[in-house]
Amino acid sequence: MSSIFRRAGFALVLCQGFSISAAVADDLTPHNVILFVPDGLRSGSVDDATAPTFAEIKRRGVDFSNSHSLFPTVTTPNASAMATGHYLGDTGDFGNALYLPFRVKAAAASETPFLENDSVIDEVDDHFGGNYLNEESVMAAAAAAGYSTAAVGKLGPTLIQNVRAQHTGTIIVDDDTGNGGVPLDQQIKDAIKAAGLATTTPPRSGTTANVDQQKYFAEVVARVLLPRFKKAGKPFFIVFWSRDPDGTQHGQTDSIGTLTPGINGPTSLQAIRNADANLAALRAALDEQGLTATTNIIVSADHGFSTISKESKTSPSTQRAHADVSPNTLPAGFLAVDLAEALGLPLFDPDRFQTPIDYKTGALTKRGNGLIGPDKDKPEIVVAANGGADLIYLPTANAKELARRIAAALLKQDYTSGIFVNDALGDIAGTLPMSAINLVGSAATPRPSLVVNFRSFATGCERPAMCTAEVADTGLVQGQGMHGSFSRADTSNFQAALGPDFKAGYRDKAPTSNADIGATIAHLLRLTIPPQGKLVGRVIHEALANGPETVAFEGKELRSKPAGGLSTVLRYQAADGARYFDAAGFPGRSVGLEPSSGTRPK
Repeated sequence: MSSIFRRAGFALVLCQGFSISAAVADDLTPHNVILFVPDGLRSGSVDDATAPTFAEIKRRGVDFSNSHSLFPTVTTPNASAMATGHYLGDTGDFGNALYLPFRVKAAAASETPFLENDSVIDEVDDHFGGNYLNEESVMAAAAAAGYSTAAVGKLGPTLIQNVRAQHTGTIIVDDDTGNGGVPLDQQIKDAIKAAGLATTTPPRSGTTANVDQQKYFAEVVARVLLPRFKKAGKPFFIVFWSRDPDGTQHGQTDSIGTLTPGINGPTSLQAIRNADANLAALRAALDEQGLTATTNIIVSADHGFSTISKESKTSPSTQRAHADVSPNTLPAGFLAVDLAEALGLPLFDPDRFQTPIDYKTGALTKRGNGLIGPDKDKPEIVVAANGGADLIYLPTANAKELARRIAAALLKQDYTSGIFVNDALGDIAGTLPMSAINLVGSAATPRPSLVVNFRSFATGCERPAMCTAEVADTGLVQGQGMHGSFSRADTSNFQAALGPDFKAGYRDKAPTSNADIGATIAHLLRLTIPPQGKLVGRVIHEALANGPETVAFEGKELRSKPAGGLSTVLRYQAADGARYFDAAGFPGRSVGLEPSSGTRPK
């Protein structure tokens, strides 16, 4: 055995409190790990008819029946958690769209770039000293330890697994491969060609299941990477990020303008089957290569999903005509418009070279983001739109007073369901502190001043989380799909695991999260990763072979001081020092919040 694996076998991992069990330490060579991410897969969507492969893994292996996305429940934040094992307060990836104190050239000089773009991620990473996450990723650590590593799939979260992939030997294959993305080593190109595959990724589909592109990704793993990694004779770590069902649930047109069937229509079901088929293909390839017995498969969706509602009776935005927006419905960018109007301030578009927006005539920003204030170069308020929740930044000296005025304006809107405020801005009635949801940590990127959750409601079914609609700040229309909110529909992601290091036929009732996934993978790979921050997930010891039968956990609730009859309520669970967020918002406006007395935060 090489010395590199002996060094990797001594200790673990991300932070204080993690330890390696004696039973596992006896074998210094880690087993392989494949993390399969079915983007946007809800726990309730998995059954033998729709997703037989996912269903088999949770039945034969570990069923994480109490799983959680991190909030905001969007992709790149949860990708950062899986990549590092840290919560968002440490990674600084607070949303798919962020505010940054500089104009990102790769994002058309926007201060609110969309992170699902390799060039944007590279530029942002450079700005923050070569590590915008401020934490070493598990894949980067694995590559440094000499393991074979690769991340394949959806543009953005794939690269986040190891942003400096080309400098560490990690193979990246995503939407932009062969078309300006992370360059492939010539040997990998030759191997792809020898397998009869193209070296340029095919385009993704929009309103139908993403079959062709994901088949290509699966074939690259099955026909190129697995044989290559087997020949190398070293443990490997592969992340496969499936765009489906997320992309199809977003774009499906099964119920345009109506809330049913929404994301429960035939097109979305096809997307779930597509992701399931990709995992089945990978498992078949493992069998063919004789790698099944030495490979752990972990499945974790980044978030759940909801159907889009564009309804509001209080928003001024619904009272105006907007180009390409149905009458009396919320347009993309409604929050930025409503705040600008409530505060009597000008609005500029950060994604269109800071163009002024005359919102009173129905004009809108390009992506829903907004710069608010008299000076576009020194905005008083920045809104970063993120679907079911928006981020608000206050890069001014009068942030405390401005935060109170903004909170007061938001509390008057029927689309708002819960507000979280940066602790540094003080206690504001009707809101909870951002530290309560682990958004205050050691992040290098600017911390939002307020995070606004939007209203969600069930459209009528036996399982409310399976028929949830949410108000969403997006260019998509009512009846299509979105996520990002603090409803249980969006926090309930699918998780399961199968392999030599996991129990068989085990149903884990304890809470788990995407931060736990990163921590657990580091544990399985015997990696020592010095942390910068302290907001970490836990190793899911109870799911591991020879682990404890269970772990103690309890449900808790925080409730803010009321303001105008409204209190932000947070429902969460605690286990082994970690927090798991079930749902939050104003009772009656967030799916997953049942009546309870609750307690004030200390």
